[in-house]
Amino acid sequence: MHFGPLRVFNDDHVQPGKGFGLHPHREMEIMTYVIDGVLEHQDSMGNKGFIEPGEVQRMTAGTGLLHSEKNGSDTAPVHFLQIWFMPNESGLTPSWEQKKFTKEHQRNRLLPVVSNSQEHADALRIHQDVRAYLTTLDQGREVTLETVHPRMYVFVISGTATLNGTHTLSEGDTARVSNERLLYVSASSVAQLMIMELA
Repeated sequence: MHFGPLRVFNDDHVQPGKGFGLHPHREMEIMTYVIDGVLEHQDSMGNKGFIEPGEVQRMTAGTGLLHSEKNGSDTAPVHFLQIWFMPNESGLTPSWEQKKFTKEHQRNRLLPVVSNSQEHADALRIHQDVRAYLTTLDQGREVTLETVHPRMYVFVISGTATLNGTHTLSEGDTARVSNERLLYVSASSVAQLMIMELA
């Protein structure tokens, strides 16, 4: 149910013409990342459009909003991650932002895509002490994350990777890491991962 402020981590596959109709959220920070296909988004703030592969959306539900998510294609499925975090304060005004992050930008490095740190000026802002990174590693390459946060959460989007030389994860696998200051991630094959630092 909870891992620090992380409330929900959904790895969703939605078939053509299907989706989630208009439904309410409140007091939640919601992050969506599209892996393949196109996701159609609409909300009660007046936003309507599509989230395409490589794009990240951050939505603050705050005092309450309605939104819907549907497959934006009539022929191809959509694969996306949707992640919910508890906010660090209540009663926030609902808000929304979206940005594209290419695989080239994250190649063999940790690219911050959602963060509350002023050090990450290009990341989407979130109302919680959370930092989410994307990385796409070539075979044999490695990235290292040094953190002061007590928790890290790892999800393998594609490929195979090893954590700290001991735990090998494949596509769709997750790891919860507690009380480790350093995280070494090495790729056994070309691999894409999402890694989060959590308060």
